[in-house]
Amino acid sequence: MGEILWDVLPTGKQPGGAPFNVAVHLYQLGQSVDLISRVGDDDLGRQLLAFLEERNLRTDFVQHGPAHQTGVVKANVDDRHEVVYEIVQPVAWDYIQYDEALAQLISAADMLVFGSLASRTPATRATLYRLLPQARFKVFDVNLRPPHYTREVVGYLLENSNLVKMNHHELAEIMGWFGKTADDELAIEWLAARFSLQAVCVTLGAEGALLYTNGQLHRSAGFPIEVKDTIGSGDAFLAALLTGWQAGLSPTECLHRACATGALVATHQGATPIISEADVVKLLNIRTI
Repeated sequence: MGEILWDVLPTGKQPGGAPFNVAVHLYQLGQSVDLISRVGDDDLGRQLLAFLEERNLRTDFVQHGPAHQTGVVKANVDDRHEVVYEIVQPVAWDYIQYDEALAQLISAADMLVFGSLASRTPATRATLYRLLPQARFKVFDVNLRPPHYTREVVGYLLENSNLVKMNHHELAEIMGWFGKTADDELAIEWLAARFSLQAVCVTLGAEGALLYTNGQLHRSAGFPIEVKDTIGSGDAFLAALLTGWQAGLSPTECLHRACATGALVATHQGATPIISEADVVKLLNIRTI
């Protein structure tokens, strides 16, 4: 659930938004997925719906209406390793509406995946807050994009999550809110205890990632690759992590596969290149040899 938009790059526009990217990659990795979002009644919105249909994703819960334009983000990719975004506001996904069909969808789903960005305005935030109690397992993809978040909202989402994923910069910022300056490993353990989280995952860029669950910390190194751009790599990482989690893989195996998938996407331009489980396994095998 969350933003669906166009990333406007120097080379042209590409479909994007973290929940959108996660949904596409989950589907590519064999998961059954519904996307909850909203587009405008405009050409950009129709093009996003067409892209989803082209990738065989259901669009039943992508709302649309004439009041607000489809989301647009201007991405600066001068630094391939650290993309800077200018996120237009307000747009259609700021106004996702609650209805009983959404409630039924959430109560039947294995997981609800959401981020902090879509909670920046009251309408979508209110819808998410109504849906959270009905979800079986809640996955919070922290996405701190100034000025589109508050400590209060992020804290509430942490309180109402089971699994949380963030990058190491976001971990440091959140720990600072509580006057904590512990290193990554101690911070993750403290955060899990403070918010009664089943799992906390922290990505470390090229250095890999950490996953804390069941009182144990697991680590995976990064994969040496030639980076085209990092747009969508964190979203692909999360999709792979959740796919492994759903399959009952060990935490270490989940983490390895997630790191490989994120790295694989970073070798392409754009957030949602066509990849497969076979591509992920190939990269895993290269590091094993």
